[in-house]
Formats: sequence, C-alpha cells, structure tokens
Amino acid sequence: MSVRRLAKDQPASFAFSADTAAKAEWWLKKYPENRRQSAVIPVLWLVQKQEGWVSEPAIRAVAELLGMPFIRVLEVATFYTMFMLEPVGTTALIQVCGTTPCMLRGANDLMKVCKEKIGPKDHLSADGRFTWQEVECLGACSNAPMAQINDYYFEDLTPETIGQIIDDFAAGKTPERGSYIGRTNAAPAGGAKTLLDPTLYDGSAAKPITKLPNSDPAPAEKAPA
Repeated sequence: MSVRRLAKDQPASFAFSADTAAKAEWWLKKYPENRRQSAVIPVLWLVQKQEGWVSEPAIRAVAELLGMPFIRVLEVATFYTMFMLEPVGTTALIQVCGTTPCMLRGANDLMKVCKEKIGPKDHLSADGRFTWQEVECLGACSNAPMAQINDYYFEDLTPETIGQIIDDFAAGKTPERGSYIGRTNAAPAGGAKTLLDPTLYDGSAAKPITKLPNSDPAPAEKAPA
C-alpha cells in the first residue's frame, strides 16, 4: 500500500456548507446517538464533494462533529484511496485504470494522452482544472480500457476518445459517459452472442402448472420392521 499523507499546504480553516451540514445530519440519523462515529466515511465523502478534497481542518471538523479523536478520522481518510488528500482539478479528476486487463487493452496510451494534455500524473494542471491519476482495478475489466472521471465510468476508450473527452470538459461540456463503442453494460462488443431467441427467457415456452405445488398425497408410512 502506498504511503498517504496530508498535503503540505493546508487551508487556515474549514466550514460545512449549509447543504453539506444538512446531508451530514441525514446520515447521522441513521445511527444511534452513541454510534455517531459510524457515519465517518459518508461525512468525509460529503466534505470531499464540497471541497474537492479532504484537508486537515476538514478532518478536525468531522472529528468534532462525530465526537471522535482526530487521529481516528485521520486513519480513515488516509486509509481509503477514495479520499483525495491534496487539491484536485476543479473540472475533472481523471482516474485511468492501469491494472492488467486495461493495460493489455491500451491503458498506457490513454495515460500518454492525459500526460500530453494535462501534465504529470498526480499533479494539478497549470490552470488548476484537471488532475489525472493511474489507479488500480475499477471493476470494469470487460470494458477495458476505461477511466473513472469524477463520479462516472467512461469505458472502451481509445487515445482519440479520451482526448476528445478532455477537450469537451475543458470547453465546459458534459461528455457522454459509459461505453464508447455502444456496448450495453458488460455485454460483448457488437451485441449479445447468446440467448438470441427471446422464447428462451421471456416465459412463452414455460409449461402451464396443472396442480399446486405440494398437492401430492403424503407417502404411506412404512410398516415397522
């Protein structure tokens, strides 16, 4: 596991926005009062959605809200890679999967485009709008290569499509998410290859039930030996 530390430069303070505070209270109501700490992960996530990342003042605010020691919240924030410990791009955080299936299908070429258009990985772009990272398996191996951009998956990518996606984000557009070859979910490329006959799964070939289940008479008891 990589070492994860808080950013060197930290803001002077943190305050929950009204919307974040309301959502945090909604989460807290899911747990008994003496188990407020159970909401630490969703509350940290709300902080990240508000700020884009999780700062030290934010961790202290979460600890105070939940009645937890600061170190306990710090342990959670540094353990889970879903929490960004440094500022990330305000427009797009691009996380390119580099695990074996994606790597074999061209992930390195996607990362090359990200480096050319954005800059070094794990660093803010010059304009502060983009960050790209290489991450481990995101669980969409059948649609490799892919990337998670902000909250959504972009799948079956090529250097050309990832480049266009970055350009669209830069232009203020909202690129279409999902498969870029028209794949349905995780179905084979080009469409389904099995169960092509609807009668195999639409119930039309099912035989009618002529008697209720368990309606057979009970078997006769065997005579004692």
